[in-house]
Amino acid sequence: PFDYGGGHVDPNKVTDPGLVYDMKNSDYVRFLCSMGYNNTAISILTGVPTKCHKSHKFLLNMNQPSITIPELKQPLTVSRTVTNVGPVKSNYTARVVAPIGISVIVEPSTLAFSSKRKKMKFKVTFSSKLRVQSRFSFGYLLWEDGLHEVRIPLAVRSAVHEFCGQI
Repeated sequence: PFDYGGGHVDPNKVTDPGLVYDMKNSDYVRFLCSMGYNNTAISILTGVPTKCHKSHKFLLNMNQPSITIPELKQPLTVSRTVTNVGPVKSNYTARVVAPIGISVIVEPSTLAFSSKRKKMKFKVTFSSKLRVQSRFSFGYLLWEDGLHEVRIPLAVRSAVHEFCGQI
């Protein structure tokens, strides 16, 4: 599943994806900061002075069309923003196939776009139903409007708090 990503490319659908996940230059700079690159290296790359502000949650909330949670110990909410590039008036409904042992809640569960509302933010909350350490399990979130299906892979690994048992 990590290699497969969002799915196979369908050349006929590439020209009309429905929704896209935009990222700004500042998002890429924050990504480089989170990966440990220093201010000097990033400043040389961008051509402007840069000062990193580290955030542990940035990678979870990076606006990309997939969600990976490497250690789910307690309920966790991540956010994404989508831009409508399809018909101006579009309504998308969320459908979730949750990873095994994981509860997934999407809010809002419907996105209503119009000429005044082209971008919308949604939140996805993950909770583990397991009380054991697990391997990654996989699922997906699908936004559907009757014409488009925008698939977001989900990868989650449940983790337990430190083991307190006796040996």
